[in-house]
Amino acid sequence: MSASRRPLWFPRLTLRGGAFLGVGALFLVQYLFTGRRDILFVACLLLLVPVTAAAYVAIRPVAVKVSRTFRPSVVEAGRGTIVTLIVRNLSARPLYGLRWRDTGAPGLTTPGALVLPGLDRFEGGRDNGADAVRLEYSLAPRHRGIYSSGPLRLERYDPFGLASSEWTVGEPLDLVVTPTATPLSGTGLTGAGGDGDARERLRHLNHNSDELIAREYRPGDPLRRVNWPATARHGEIMVRQEEHRSNPVARIVLDTALRGRPAPPPGQGPDRRFRHDQAFEVAVELVASVGVHLLDAGFRLDLVELGPSQLGSRTGTGRGGLRGDPAVEFQEAGGMRLLLEGLAGVVPLEPGPAGGAPPAPALSGGYAPQLPLPTFAVLVDIDEQDAAELAALGAAARPAVAFNLDTMRPAVIETLRAAGWRCVPVRAARDIPAAWLDAARAQGAAQGAAAFTGREP
Repeated sequence: MSASRRPLWFPRLTLRGGAFLGVGALFLVQYLFTGRRDILFVACLLLLVPVTAAAYVAIRPVAVKVSRTFRPSVVEAGRGTIVTLIVRNLSARPLYGLRWRDTGAPGLTTPGALVLPGLDRFEGGRDNGADAVRLEYSLAPRHRGIYSSGPLRLERYDPFGLASSEWTVGEPLDLVVTPTATPLSGTGLTGAGGDGDARERLRHLNHNSDELIAREYRPGDPLRRVNWPATARHGEIMVRQEEHRSNPVARIVLDTALRGRPAPPPGQGPDRRFRHDQAFEVAVELVASVGVHLLDAGFRLDLVELGPSQLGSRTGTGRGGLRGDPAVEFQEAGGMRLLLEGLAGVVPLEPGPAGGAPPAPALSGGYAPQLPLPTFAVLVDIDEQDAAELAALGAAARPAVAFNLDTMRPAVIETLRAAGWRCVPVRAARDIPAAWLDAARAQGAAQGAAAFTGREP
Protein backbone atom coordinates (compact mmCIF):
# COMPACT_ATOMS: atom_id res chain seq x y z
CA MET A 1 0.00 0.00 0.00
CA SER A 2 1.43 3.34 -1.03
CA ALA A 3 2.40 5.69 1.74
CA SER A 4 0.95 9.16 2.06
CA ARG A 5 1.31 11.87 4.63
CA ARG A 6 -0.58 15.07 5.20
CA PRO A 7 -0.20 17.43 8.18
CA LEU A 8 -3.47 18.17 9.94
CA TRP A 9 -3.43 21.95 9.48
CA PHE A 10 -1.13 23.71 11.97
CA PRO A 11 0.75 22.39 15.00
CA ARG A 12 -1.37 22.58 18.11
CA LEU A 13 -0.31 23.63 21.56
CA THR A 14 -1.01 21.28 24.41
CA LEU A 15 -2.50 22.44 27.68
CA ARG A 16 1.01 22.89 29.02
CA GLY A 17 2.02 24.94 26.00
CA GLY A 18 -1.06 27.12 26.35
CA ALA A 19 -0.24 27.69 29.99
CA PHE A 20 3.25 28.85 29.00
CA LEU A 21 1.76 31.37 26.57
CA GLY A 22 -0.78 32.60 29.10
CA VAL A 23 1.77 33.11 31.87
CA GLY A 24 4.20 34.71 29.43
CA ALA A 25 1.49 37.17 28.34
CA LEU A 26 0.78 38.09 31.97
CA PHE A 27 4.48 38.74 32.63
CA LEU A 28 4.65 40.89 29.50
CA VAL A 29 1.71 42.99 30.70
CA GLN A 30 3.36 43.34 34.10
CA TYR A 31 6.55 44.53 32.43
CA LEU A 32 4.62 47.26 30.63
CA PHE A 33 3.46 48.62 33.99
CA THR A 34 6.64 48.10 35.99
CA GLY A 35 9.39 48.38 33.38
CA ARG A 36 11.51 45.70 35.07
CA ARG A 37 13.82 43.93 32.60
CA ASP A 38 14.00 40.67 34.53
CA ILE A 39 10.23 40.32 34.11
CA LEU A 40 10.64 41.00 30.37
CA PHE A 41 13.26 38.26 30.14
CA VAL A 42 10.97 35.72 31.81
CA ALA A 43 8.06 36.78 29.60
CA CYS A 44 10.08 36.37 26.42
CA LEU A 45 11.33 33.00 27.55
CA LEU A 46 7.83 31.75 28.35
CA LEU A 47 6.53 32.98 24.98
CA LEU A 48 9.44 31.66 22.93
CA VAL A 49 9.53 28.12 24.29
CA PRO A 50 6.04 26.98 23.02
CA VAL A 51 6.64 28.72 19.68
CA THR A 52 9.89 26.81 19.30
CA ALA A 53 8.12 23.56 20.25
CA ALA A 54 5.47 24.16 17.57
CA ALA A 55 8.16 24.75 14.97
CA TYR A 56 9.95 21.58 16.08
CA VAL A 57 6.97 19.29 15.51
CA ALA A 58 6.09 20.99 12.19
CA ILE A 59 9.54 21.08 10.59
CA ARG A 60 10.23 17.35 11.04
CA PRO A 61 7.44 15.56 9.11
CA VAL A 62 6.79 11.86 9.53
CA ALA A 63 7.81 9.62 6.60
CA VAL A 64 6.39 6.11 7.09
CA LYS A 65 4.67 3.36 5.13
CA VAL A 66 1.59 1.62 6.51
CA SER A 67 0.12 -1.69 5.34
CA ARG A 68 -3.26 -2.87 6.64
CA THR A 69 -4.88 -6.32 6.66
CA PHE A 70 -7.92 -7.97 8.28
CA ARG A 71 -8.08 -11.45 9.75
CA PRO A 72 -10.60 -12.56 8.56
CA SER A 73 -11.25 -10.13 5.71
CA VAL A 74 -14.99 -10.91 5.66
CA VAL A 75 -16.81 -11.08 8.99
CA GLU A 76 -20.39 -11.65 10.07
CA ALA A 77 -22.20 -8.86 11.89
CA GLY A 78 -21.44 -9.07 15.60
CA ARG A 79 -18.34 -11.21 15.09
CA GLY A 80 -14.79 -9.97 15.56
CA THR A 81 -11.88 -9.46 13.19
CA ILE A 82 -8.24 -8.60 13.87
CA VAL A 83 -6.82 -5.46 12.25
CA THR A 84 -3.09 -5.73 11.60
CA LEU A 85 -1.02 -2.62 10.85
CA ILE A 86 2.64 -2.69 9.87
CA VAL A 87 4.25 0.73 10.26
CA ARG A 88 7.69 1.18 8.70
CA ASN A 89 10.01 4.16 8.99
CA LEU A 90 11.16 5.47 5.61
CA SER A 91 13.41 8.28 6.86
CA ALA A 92 17.14 8.20 7.55
CA ARG A 93 16.59 9.17 11.19
CA PRO A 94 14.96 7.13 13.95
CA LEU A 95 11.42 7.92 15.06
CA TYR A 96 10.66 8.17 18.74
CA GLY A 97 7.97 9.69 20.91
CA LEU A 98 5.06 9.12 18.50
CA ARG A 99 1.51 8.17 19.34
CA TRP A 100 -0.83 6.36 16.95
CA ARG A 101 -4.58 6.34 16.54
CA ASP A 102 -6.52 4.50 13.86
CA THR A 103 -9.60 5.93 12.17
CA GLY A 104 -12.61 4.32 10.56
CA ALA A 105 -16.11 4.85 9.23
CA PRO A 106 -19.01 5.33 11.66
CA GLY A 107 -19.81 1.95 13.18
CA LEU A 108 -16.19 0.95 13.73
CA THR A 109 -14.87 1.39 17.28
CA THR A 110 -11.13 2.00 17.10
CA PRO A 111 -8.75 2.27 20.08
CA GLY A 112 -7.67 5.64 21.43
CA ALA A 113 -4.23 7.18 21.11
CA LEU A 114 -1.47 4.73 22.08
CA VAL A 115 2.31 5.01 22.23
CA LEU A 116 4.08 3.88 19.05
CA PRO A 117 7.24 1.90 19.77
CA GLY A 118 10.46 3.50 18.58
CA LEU A 119 11.51 2.86 14.98
CA ASP A 120 15.12 2.74 13.79
CA ARG A 121 16.25 4.42 10.60
CA PHE A 122 15.23 2.85 7.31
CA GLU A 123 17.17 -0.35 6.66
CA GLY A 124 15.61 -1.70 3.44
CA GLY A 125 14.65 -5.29 2.87
CA ARG A 126 11.57 -6.93 4.34
CA ASP A 127 9.12 -5.31 6.75
CA ASN A 128 10.31 -7.25 9.78
CA GLY A 129 13.39 -5.33 10.90
CA ALA A 130 13.97 -2.77 13.61
CA ASP A 131 12.61 -0.05 11.32
CA ALA A 132 9.10 -1.56 11.39
CA VAL A 133 6.54 -2.37 14.04
CA ARG A 134 3.43 -4.56 14.00
CA LEU A 135 0.25 -3.21 15.60
CA GLU A 136 -2.96 -5.19 16.16
CA TYR A 137 -6.39 -4.55 17.59
CA SER A 138 -9.83 -6.14 17.27
CA LEU A 139 -13.03 -4.86 15.67
CA ALA A 140 -16.56 -6.22 16.11
CA PRO A 141 -19.02 -4.29 13.89
CA ARG A 142 -22.58 -4.76 15.03
CA HIS A 143 -24.32 -4.13 11.72
CA ARG A 144 -23.75 -5.37 8.18
CA GLY A 145 -22.20 -3.10 5.59
CA ILE A 146 -18.94 -2.19 3.89
CA TYR A 147 -16.85 -0.13 6.29
CA SER A 148 -13.79 1.91 5.43
CA SER A 149 -10.98 1.35 7.94
CA GLY A 150 -8.15 3.88 8.03
CA PRO A 151 -6.08 5.87 7.44
CA LEU A 152 -3.74 5.79 10.43
CA ARG A 153 -2.98 8.97 12.35
CA LEU A 154 0.42 9.57 13.91
CA GLU A 155 0.89 12.31 16.50
CA ARG A 156 4.24 13.82 17.47
CA TYR A 157 5.06 15.83 20.62
CA ASP A 158 8.08 17.93 21.37
CA PRO A 159 10.35 16.71 24.19
CA PHE A 160 8.67 19.07 26.71
CA GLY A 161 5.09 18.22 25.69
CA LEU A 162 4.23 21.79 24.70
CA ALA A 163 3.04 21.23 21.10
CA SER A 164 1.88 18.40 18.84
CA SER A 165 1.21 17.74 15.18
CA GLU A 166 -0.65 14.94 13.39
CA TRP A 167 -0.20 13.18 10.06
CA THR A 168 -2.46 10.75 8.26
CA VAL A 169 -0.51 7.87 6.77
CA GLY A 170 -1.51 4.90 4.64
CA GLU A 171 -4.70 4.30 2.69
CA PRO A 172 -8.08 3.08 3.94
CA LEU A 173 -9.19 -0.51 3.35
CA ASP A 174 -12.76 -1.79 3.13
CA LEU A 175 -14.03 -4.33 5.64
CA VAL A 176 -16.99 -6.43 4.45
CA VAL A 177 -19.49 -7.20 7.23
CA THR A 178 -22.10 -9.71 6.10
CA PRO A 179 -25.60 -10.05 7.56
CA THR A 180 -26.26 -12.68 10.17
CA ALA A 181 -27.53 -15.95 8.72
CA THR A 182 -29.89 -17.42 11.31
CA PRO A 183 -29.79 -21.26 11.36
CA LEU A 184 -33.12 -22.67 10.14
CA SER A 185 -34.78 -25.96 10.83
CA GLY A 186 -34.10 -28.75 8.35
CA THR A 187 -37.72 -29.10 7.27
CA GLY A 188 -39.72 -28.06 4.24
CA LEU A 189 -37.51 -27.68 1.16
CA THR A 190 -34.67 -29.67 2.69
CA GLY A 191 -36.89 -32.71 3.09
CA ALA A 192 -35.54 -34.18 -0.13
CA GLY A 193 -32.02 -33.88 1.11
CA GLY A 194 -31.11 -31.49 -1.64
CA ASP A 195 -31.61 -34.06 -4.42
CA GLY A 196 -35.03 -32.93 -5.64
CA ASP A 197 -38.21 -34.92 -6.29
CA ALA A 198 -37.45 -35.24 -10.00
CA ARG A 199 -34.26 -37.16 -9.24
CA GLU A 200 -36.05 -39.45 -6.82
CA ARG A 201 -38.66 -40.38 -9.45
CA LEU A 202 -35.84 -40.96 -11.96
CA ARG A 203 -34.20 -43.43 -9.60
CA HIS A 204 -37.49 -45.32 -9.10
CA LEU A 205 -37.96 -45.62 -12.88
CA ASN A 206 -34.37 -46.71 -13.59
CA HIS A 207 -32.36 -48.02 -10.68
CA ASN A 208 -29.18 -48.12 -12.78
CA SER A 209 -29.47 -44.58 -14.15
CA ASP A 210 -26.79 -43.27 -11.83
CA GLU A 211 -24.32 -45.99 -12.78
CA LEU A 212 -24.80 -45.51 -16.51
CA ILE A 213 -23.68 -41.88 -16.35
CA ALA A 214 -21.20 -42.03 -13.49
CA ARG A 215 -17.88 -40.27 -14.01
CA GLU A 216 -14.59 -40.11 -12.14
CA TYR A 217 -14.27 -37.95 -9.05
CA ARG A 218 -12.84 -34.44 -9.53
CA PRO A 219 -11.45 -32.19 -6.82
CA GLY A 220 -14.28 -30.04 -5.49
CA ASP A 221 -17.10 -32.53 -6.08
CA PRO A 222 -19.35 -32.91 -2.99
CA LEU A 223 -19.04 -36.26 -1.28
CA ARG A 224 -22.81 -36.67 -1.29
CA ARG A 225 -22.58 -37.19 -5.08
CA VAL A 226 -20.32 -40.25 -4.76
CA ASN A 227 -21.83 -43.27 -6.52
CA TRP A 228 -20.72 -46.11 -4.29
CA PRO A 229 -21.81 -49.05 -6.52
CA ALA A 230 -19.95 -47.54 -9.48
CA THR A 231 -16.96 -46.81 -7.22
CA ALA A 232 -16.77 -50.46 -6.14
CA ARG A 233 -17.06 -51.69 -9.72
CA HIS A 234 -14.45 -49.38 -11.25
CA GLY A 235 -11.98 -49.36 -8.38
CA GLU A 236 -11.90 -45.56 -8.18
CA ILE A 237 -14.19 -42.92 -6.78
CA MET A 238 -17.08 -42.19 -9.16
CA VAL A 239 -19.74 -39.47 -8.88
CA ARG A 240 -23.17 -38.99 -10.46
CA GLN A 241 -22.96 -37.00 -13.69
CA GLU A 242 -26.74 -36.50 -13.87
CA GLU A 243 -26.64 -34.22 -10.84
CA HIS A 244 -26.69 -31.11 -13.02
CA ARG A 245 -29.83 -32.14 -14.87
CA SER A 246 -32.04 -32.41 -11.81
CA ASN A 247 -30.33 -29.95 -9.52
CA PRO A 248 -33.23 -28.29 -7.68
CA VAL A 249 -33.74 -24.56 -8.04
CA ALA A 250 -35.32 -22.09 -5.63
CA ARG A 251 -36.17 -18.44 -6.11
CA ILE A 252 -35.96 -15.52 -3.66
CA VAL A 253 -37.45 -12.09 -4.38
CA LEU A 254 -36.06 -9.20 -2.32
CA ASP A 255 -37.80 -5.84 -2.12
CA THR A 256 -35.02 -3.29 -2.53
CA ALA A 257 -37.14 -0.59 -4.19
CA LEU A 258 -39.66 0.03 -1.38
CA ARG A 259 -41.91 1.68 -3.97
CA GLY A 260 -44.84 1.67 -1.58
CA ARG A 261 -42.98 4.06 0.73
CA PRO A 262 -43.93 7.64 -0.17
CA ALA A 263 -41.43 10.44 0.04
CA PRO A 264 -41.53 11.72 3.65
CA PRO A 265 -43.09 15.15 4.05
CA PRO A 266 -40.90 17.92 5.47
CA GLY A 267 -40.42 17.56 9.20
CA GLN A 268 -41.88 14.03 9.37
CA GLY A 269 -39.26 12.00 7.57
CA PRO A 270 -36.84 10.65 10.19
CA ASP A 271 -39.27 8.42 12.10
CA ARG A 272 -40.80 6.90 8.99
CA ARG A 273 -37.43 6.44 7.31
CA PHE A 274 -36.00 4.81 10.43
CA ARG A 275 -38.90 2.36 10.58
CA HIS A 276 -38.41 1.28 6.97
CA ASP A 277 -34.65 1.07 7.35
CA GLN A 278 -35.05 -1.22 10.34
CA ALA A 279 -37.50 -3.39 8.41
CA PHE A 280 -35.11 -3.57 5.47
CA GLU A 281 -32.31 -4.83 7.73
CA VAL A 282 -34.59 -7.60 8.95
CA ALA A 283 -35.45 -8.41 5.32
CA VAL A 284 -31.78 -8.71 4.36
CA GLU A 285 -31.09 -10.99 7.33
CA LEU A 286 -34.08 -13.10 6.33
CA VAL A 287 -32.80 -13.42 2.75
CA ALA A 288 -29.37 -14.38 4.06
CA SER A 289 -30.83 -17.03 6.36
CA VAL A 290 -33.11 -18.60 3.76
CA GLY A 291 -30.49 -18.35 1.01
CA VAL A 292 -27.76 -20.04 3.05
CA HIS A 293 -30.22 -22.71 4.14
CA LEU A 294 -31.21 -23.51 0.56
CA LEU A 295 -27.66 -23.47 -0.78
CA ASP A 296 -26.56 -25.74 2.04
CA ALA A 297 -29.36 -28.14 1.06
CA GLY A 298 -27.99 -28.35 -2.50
CA PHE A 299 -30.32 -25.92 -4.23
CA ARG A 300 -29.34 -23.48 -6.93
CA LEU A 301 -30.60 -20.06 -5.91
CA ASP A 302 -32.05 -17.35 -8.17
CA LEU A 303 -32.19 -13.98 -6.39
CA VAL A 304 -34.45 -11.31 -7.88
CA GLU A 305 -34.40 -7.68 -6.73
CA LEU A 306 -37.48 -5.52 -7.16
CA GLY A 307 -35.18 -2.54 -7.65
CA PRO A 308 -32.30 -2.15 -10.11
CA SER A 309 -29.80 -4.90 -9.51
CA GLN A 310 -27.18 -4.27 -6.85
CA LEU A 311 -25.90 -7.85 -6.74
CA GLY A 312 -25.39 -8.34 -10.47
CA SER A 313 -24.86 -6.40 -13.68
CA ARG A 314 -27.64 -4.13 -14.87
CA THR A 315 -29.30 -4.40 -18.26
CA GLY A 316 -30.00 -0.69 -18.60
CA THR A 317 -33.79 -0.98 -18.17
CA GLY A 318 -33.65 1.27 -15.12
CA ARG A 319 -36.54 -0.32 -13.24
CA GLY A 320 -35.26 -3.70 -12.21
CA GLY A 321 -37.71 -6.11 -10.68
CA LEU A 322 -39.46 -9.07 -12.26
CA ARG A 323 -39.38 -7.54 -15.75
CA GLY A 324 -36.14 -5.61 -15.46
CA ASP A 325 -32.66 -6.82 -14.54
CA PRO A 326 -32.18 -10.60 -14.68
CA ALA A 327 -31.96 -12.74 -11.59
CA VAL A 328 -28.58 -13.31 -9.96
CA GLU A 329 -27.69 -16.98 -9.78
CA PHE A 330 -25.85 -18.58 -6.88
CA GLN A 331 -24.50 -22.11 -7.05
CA GLU A 332 -23.70 -24.41 -4.16
CA ALA A 333 -19.93 -24.15 -4.67
CA GLY A 334 -18.94 -20.76 -3.25
CA GLY A 335 -22.50 -19.47 -3.48
CA MET A 336 -22.90 -18.82 0.23
CA ARG A 337 -19.90 -16.51 0.41
CA LEU A 338 -20.92 -14.64 -2.74
CA LEU A 339 -24.48 -14.26 -1.48
CA LEU A 340 -23.49 -12.94 1.94
CA GLU A 341 -20.85 -10.59 0.56
CA GLY A 342 -23.35 -9.25 -1.95
CA LEU A 343 -26.00 -8.69 0.70
CA ALA A 344 -23.47 -6.77 2.80
CA GLY A 345 -23.66 -3.84 0.38
CA VAL A 346 -27.36 -3.89 -0.54
CA VAL A 347 -29.20 -0.71 0.42
CA PRO A 348 -32.84 0.38 -0.01
CA LEU A 349 -33.40 2.76 -2.88
CA GLU A 350 -34.43 6.32 -2.13
CA PRO A 351 -38.13 7.02 -2.72
CA GLY A 352 -39.16 9.38 -5.46
CA PRO A 353 -40.76 12.77 -4.76
CA ALA A 354 -44.34 12.75 -3.54
CA GLY A 355 -46.85 13.12 -6.30
CA GLY A 356 -44.28 12.21 -8.95
CA ALA A 357 -44.79 10.26 -12.12
CA PRO A 358 -46.76 7.00 -11.92
CA PRO A 359 -44.82 3.75 -11.90
CA ALA A 360 -43.48 2.63 -15.24
CA PRO A 361 -45.31 -0.18 -17.02
CA ALA A 362 -43.96 -3.68 -16.80
CA LEU A 363 -41.08 -4.17 -19.18
CA SER A 364 -40.63 -7.06 -21.54
CA GLY A 365 -37.65 -9.34 -21.16
CA GLY A 366 -35.59 -9.37 -17.98
CA TYR A 367 -36.55 -12.03 -15.49
CA ALA A 368 -39.49 -13.98 -16.92
CA PRO A 369 -39.65 -17.35 -15.12
CA GLN A 370 -41.27 -20.25 -16.96
CA LEU A 371 -40.86 -23.18 -14.59
CA PRO A 372 -42.76 -23.59 -11.33
CA LEU A 373 -40.15 -23.09 -8.64
CA PRO A 374 -40.26 -22.72 -4.86
CA THR A 375 -40.46 -18.96 -4.45
CA PHE A 376 -39.91 -16.86 -1.34
CA ALA A 377 -40.62 -13.12 -1.54
CA VAL A 378 -39.23 -10.89 1.22
CA LEU A 379 -41.25 -7.69 1.07
CA VAL A 380 -40.81 -4.41 2.94
CA ASP A 381 -43.23 -1.98 1.23
CA ILE A 382 -44.25 -2.69 -2.38
CA ASP A 383 -46.65 -0.72 -4.56
CA GLU A 384 -49.64 -1.93 -6.59
CA GLN A 385 -47.60 -2.67 -9.71
CA ASP A 386 -45.10 -4.83 -7.83
CA ALA A 387 -48.03 -6.58 -6.18
CA ALA A 388 -49.59 -7.29 -9.60
CA GLU A 389 -46.33 -8.70 -10.94
CA LEU A 390 -45.90 -10.88 -7.88
CA ALA A 391 -49.49 -12.06 -8.20
CA ALA A 392 -48.73 -13.16 -11.77
CA LEU A 393 -45.55 -14.85 -10.56
CA GLY A 394 -47.61 -16.93 -8.15
CA ALA A 395 -48.63 -19.20 -11.02
CA ALA A 396 -44.95 -20.08 -11.53
CA ALA A 397 -44.28 -20.70 -7.84
CA ARG A 398 -44.80 -23.90 -5.85
CA PRO A 399 -44.96 -22.97 -3.10
CA ALA A 400 -45.38 -19.19 -3.19
CA VAL A 401 -44.46 -17.74 0.21
CA ALA A 402 -44.34 -14.01 0.95
CA PHE A 403 -42.54 -12.90 4.11
CA ASN A 404 -44.16 -9.55 4.94
CA LEU A 405 -42.47 -7.03 7.20
CA ASP A 406 -44.68 -4.92 9.43
CA THR A 407 -44.26 -1.96 7.06
CA MET A 408 -46.39 -3.66 4.39
CA ARG A 409 -49.89 -2.29 3.77
CA PRO A 410 -52.80 -4.68 4.52
CA ALA A 411 -54.43 -4.07 1.12
CA VAL A 412 -51.31 -5.23 -0.73
CA ILE A 413 -51.05 -8.31 1.47
CA GLU A 414 -54.64 -9.20 0.64
CA THR A 415 -53.84 -8.88 -3.08
CA LEU A 416 -51.02 -11.39 -2.73
CA ARG A 417 -53.09 -13.73 -0.60
CA ALA A 418 -55.90 -13.70 -3.17
CA ALA A 419 -53.36 -14.65 -5.87
CA GLY A 420 -52.36 -17.80 -3.97
CA TRP A 421 -49.39 -16.53 -1.94
CA ARG A 422 -48.96 -17.72 1.62
CA CYS A 423 -48.28 -14.51 3.55
CA VAL A 424 -46.11 -14.95 6.62
CA PRO A 425 -45.66 -11.91 8.93
CA VAL A 426 -42.18 -11.05 10.20
CA ARG A 427 -41.55 -8.24 12.65
CA ALA A 428 -38.00 -8.77 13.89
CA ALA A 429 -34.97 -10.97 13.31
CA ARG A 430 -35.97 -13.21 16.20
CA ASP A 431 -39.11 -14.20 14.25
CA ILE A 432 -37.15 -15.70 11.34
CA PRO A 433 -37.02 -19.35 12.56
CA ALA A 434 -40.76 -19.39 13.33
CA ALA A 435 -41.56 -17.74 9.98
CA TRP A 436 -39.53 -20.40 8.16
CA LEU A 437 -41.44 -23.17 9.91
CA ASP A 438 -44.67 -21.50 8.80
CA ALA A 439 -43.35 -21.41 5.23
CA ALA A 440 -42.37 -25.07 5.49
CA ARG A 441 -46.01 -25.98 6.05
CA ALA A 442 -46.81 -24.41 2.69
CA GLN A 443 -44.05 -26.47 1.07
CA GLY A 444 -45.39 -29.61 2.69
CA ALA A 445 -48.84 -28.92 1.28
CA ALA A 446 -47.38 -28.39 -2.21
CA GLN A 447 -45.44 -31.65 -2.02
CA GLY A 448 -48.59 -33.50 -1.00
CA ALA A 449 -50.52 -32.09 -3.94
CA ALA A 450 -47.68 -33.01 -6.31
CA ALA A 451 -47.60 -36.59 -5.03
CA PHE A 452 -51.36 -36.88 -5.60
CA THR A 453 -51.30 -35.45 -9.15
CA GLY A 454 -47.95 -36.92 -10.17
CA ARG A 455 -46.48 -33.50 -11.00
CA GLU A 456 -43.24 -31.97 -9.74
CA PRO A 457 -43.76 -29.13 -7.18
